[in-house]
Amino acid sequence: MSTAREQPIFSTRAHVFQIDPATKRNWIPAGKHALTVSYFYDATRNVYRIISLGGAKAIINSTVTPNMTFTKTSQKFGQWADSRANTVYGLGFASEQHLTQFAEKFQEVKEAARLAREKSQDGGELTSPALGLSAHQVPPSPLVSANGPGDEKLFRSQSADAPGPTERERLKKMLSEGSVGEVQWEAEFFALQDSNNKLAGALREANAAAAQWRQQLEAQRAEAERLRQRVAELEAQAAAEPPAGSEKEGPGQSLEQLEALVQTKDQEIQTLRSQTSGSREAADTEREETQQKVQDLETRNAELEHQLRATERSLEEARVERERARAEVGRAAQLLDVRLFELSELREGLARLAEGAP
Repeated sequence: MSTAREQPIFSTRAHVFQIDPATKRNWIPAGKHALTVSYFYDATRNVYRIISLGGAKAIINSTVTPNMTFTKTSQKFGQWADSRANTVYGLGFASEQHLTQFAEKFQEVKEAARLAREKSQDGGELTSPALGLSAHQVPPSPLVSANGPGDEKLFRSQSADAPGPTERERLKKMLSEGSVGEVQWEAEFFALQDSNNKLAGALREANAAAAQWRQQLEAQRAEAERLRQRVAELEAQAAAEPPAGSEKEGPGQSLEQLEALVQTKDQEIQTLRSQTSGSREAADTEREETQQKVQDLETRNAELEHQLRATERSLEEARVERERARAEVGRAAQLLDVRLFELSELREGLARLAEGAP
């Protein structure tokens, strides 16, 4: 390719893929790193080409024709078919903006190719008014995808324009501190969550025990009521027995039997009352203890929820700080790639000057 005849009108960086000729479905990457992909205009032949070089080898050498179509298959990946090369090319960009720029330039080049064909058929000349960009106006693409269309990373290289060791160490330290802080907050968050779950389980068990104690209390009350009814029945029987006894036995014997029976019933009543009162007091004591435990558990649960919310806020702040550090690293990497691209353009310009020198 002669630099005097062809000049780049637009360049970007992307990962280059070609369709598998065997399956026509799978993508084959052209390399592990991103490559420079450029639109070239051949003033002599009045044609436009998309060219990407991998070392001394041309990875892409596609002449743009009016019937070509560039298709966006995802936010960062696009493709077009080249019938002359009998293949389909795919490009993975670092961002959706770079893909949009390349697609827009593809449409412009396609329209210019159509005009060029019409001009050539009419015998006229085409000066490519729609694509009057010089080589030094090529917008660089600082970010590239590291593993194809679905997995993005930052494109980095060693250069004299790279940030100094102190800046790199500071950025690494910020990222590591953010990661460690986030891990610590997450560990504390999960510990509090586990403690909260345990307290909730204990609260459920206490509620179940309280319900069981309430059932026992109701059963004891029912038993006391049954005993009262039994006492009333015995008193009624005692009141009904003296006339029957007086008919069979003498008055003195019947009176003694009634007194003994009354004393016996009184003792039974006292015993039943003492048992009922003792059961009631025990049930009341257990109920008060249960209520106190439930109140303590609710208080502890409220404290843990407050701590949990505070921990969540702290975790969110740590994540925001980490994102800020990542953004700063990204900006530094972008600056580095811009400098590298400018250095590459400068080297190419110096090489062309050296070749043109006598």
